[in-house]
Amino acid sequence: MLRVVEEAHRTDTGRQRHANEDALYAEAPVFAVADGMGGAQAGEVAARIAADAFDSADDRGEAPPEGYLRRVVRAANERIHDLAERDASRSGMGTTLTAALIGDDEVSFAHVGDSRAYVFRDGDLKRLTSDHSLVEELRRQGRLTEAQAEEHPQRSIITRALGPEPEVEVDTMTYSARPGDVFLLCSDGLTTMVPEARIARILGRARDLDSALSRLVREANEGGGRDNITVIAFRLDEEAV
Repeated sequence: MLRVVEEAHRTDTGRQRHANEDALYAEAPVFAVADGMGGAQAGEVAARIAADAFDSADDRGEAPPEGYLRRVVRAANERIHDLAERDASRSGMGTTLTAALIGDDEVSFAHVGDSRAYVFRDGDLKRLTSDHSLVEELRRQGRLTEAQAEEHPQRSIITRALGPEPEVEVDTMTYSARPGDVFLLCSDGLTTMVPEARIARILGRARDLDSALSRLVREANEGGGRDNITVIAFRLDEEAV
């Protein structure tokens, strides 16, 4: 059985935004990152609702992990959408959400939007989620190369989020974990500023996750800090008998 032996999280406004519309949840065995959108602090509200959904969710009991995650995310979507419908100042608000739920020897994910989940294993960083974005759809269709997608001016346009519609399609997946795996959840404020290869090097060289995340946030800001930056990392290892 695997357990969390180390964890860290950071959220930062960045250098070009006046407010932080990201939110996070970090209470093992659940971790989540949300990146809000909408004016008049509406994005901040949407992201907070999404992250806090795991705090107020019913006990999952014997529910399958992916089913539980899907239910919590859909309930959050309903709350955000209903609030936006009732309050004109929050019309159109929404948020991404990428969440992880740790099991005995696997990690299950729920994903909507362009925040991301990664696993860092044996020095390699592997992306586990696919962005719900215009640029990612063009890349999947072969109309953009990976390099073009990374630099595309419309890469921040997302095609799926919590809030805009009464119902939302939620991607879920389960990944087999190994002792020593580090899982990383982050908003696009990190990945638009720091290349994946650099993220891998920082994770591999840092003395601990806390210093690694501090370095990641610092480099995202040094690269321009165009958006809010939120990142969670947790390391798994075998539970002592």
